[in-house]
Amino acid sequence: DSKSSEAGLKFLLLAALSSAVLLYGLVLIFGVTGTTHLELISSQIVQGSGGEGSPIFLLGVTLLIAGFGFKIATVPFQMWVPDVYEGSPTPITAFLSVASKAAGFAVIIRVFYGGLPSLALDWAVLFGILSAISMTIGNLVAISQVNIKRMLAYSTIAHAGYMMIGLATAASSTSAAEMISGPSAILFYLGGYALTNLAAFAAIIAVTNRTGDESIQGFWGIGRRAPFEAFVLAVSLISLTGIPPTVGFMAKLFIFSSAVNAGLIWLVALGLINSVISAYYYLRIVRSMYSSSSDDQVSLAATFPTRLALAVTAVGILLIGIWPQGLMSVADKAILGFVP
Repeated sequence: DSKSSEAGLKFLLLAALSSAVLLYGLVLIFGVTGTTHLELISSQIVQGSGGEGSPIFLLGVTLLIAGFGFKIATVPFQMWVPDVYEGSPTPITAFLSVASKAAGFAVIIRVFYGGLPSLALDWAVLFGILSAISMTIGNLVAISQVNIKRMLAYSTIAHAGYMMIGLATAASSTSAAEMISGPSAILFYLGGYALTNLAAFAAIIAVTNRTGDESIQGFWGIGRRAPFEAFVLAVSLISLTGIPPTVGFMAKLFIFSSAVNAGLIWLVALGLINSVISAYYYLRIVRSMYSSSSDDQVSLAATFPTRLALAVTAVGILLIGIWPQGLMSVADKAILGFVP
């Protein structure tokens, strides 16, 4: 339809533009250092022969951040997200909200911690500013949305802001343990966020495939019409809010703890305020699913494969929320490979 055509064209053009910006940043860094090998770039900067103080080099780093900002959907590079999420088929929206964000943050950690660690004081401050703006704008604009996929689009912008808190900790990290805690918390957050978003979108797919209504009002009263699907959606929204005993609570606990250890109290305070703001539009849906009534009382029970996916993701959200050590140990081991 027209929305899908608009979403596809907008994503194509803006993705091409962001990729060009990202590659041009890499070209500028290569032009100054003479290499694209991350370890060699890092060693040249440390030795003072990488030209890291030159305007061209700093422009290259800035363009890198802008290009990656599009991939992870952070303000002010988020203009494509609401329309693309709303116009895409729901499974594609789920993929974009999880896979592209995870890949983007993984590459950001690899490039900035592996190739530009000595400039952490500069790029970490910039990520901290982007984090504050993304959290605030994402949550405030999400409140006014009437389409559930569009609401989750602004939600993903806000969660990108939460995750960038881990990148901002690099500016104040004074030990190897503090340097690792930020990116480790990001990887844990990514794992929990992926599981939570998959559960949310699986529940949305189960309901909207039968109702054809993607508006938030279309989910009124589904606690009676589809009790299992409503329960999983409620669990995922509670996890996105950051309420125990879900993985979302542990993810925010780890990311905020790393920021506290780095002395970024102002960023933690802003994150907590934004978490309270997000509770309004997340829990509003939970309340309407169980307290509001619907004119249509036909059952919306999903197929067995969909219910199995819902069960697995819901169990994962609660299990990791109660026992987070397993996922956190995996995140720590992954980070040790390329964080100095």
